[in-house]
Amino acid sequence: MRRSADFEVVRRRGRSVSGPLLVLAYRPNSLTHNRYGVAVGRRVGKAVRRNRVKRWLREAARRLHPHLRQGYDLVLIARGRIADPSVTYHHVAACLQGLVERAGLLRRTEDPARDRLDQDSGDTH
Repeated sequence: MRRSADFEVVRRRGRSVSGPLLVLAYRPNSLTHNRYGVAVGRRVGKAVRRNRVKRWLREAARRLHPHLRQGYDLVLIARGRIADPSVTYHHVAACLQGLVERAGLLRRTEDPARDRLDQDSGDTH
């Protein structure tokens, strides 16, 4: 998602869950795939730090994408606490994983063996 109007619709009409580092706002869309948006404000730091946090958020979302239910708009909003120098990518990815689980956006898997095969082959459904 790129338009600020899309972000605003998700924030106002969607649901949200929050953690210490992030807020996840989500809303069903009428598409067969997810759309992602990332918002990192100036309280996170100067441009270099904000850009690093955006890369972290995009990468964490990319890795989670195959495991998520499809048909949602998701907006990842960085909180000021993410600016702490002790926060790493792994903290951010773990926080996003927890938020996605709390929101109920993880896909239910019927056959664990099939999921293992898909992960090994790199297939993303």
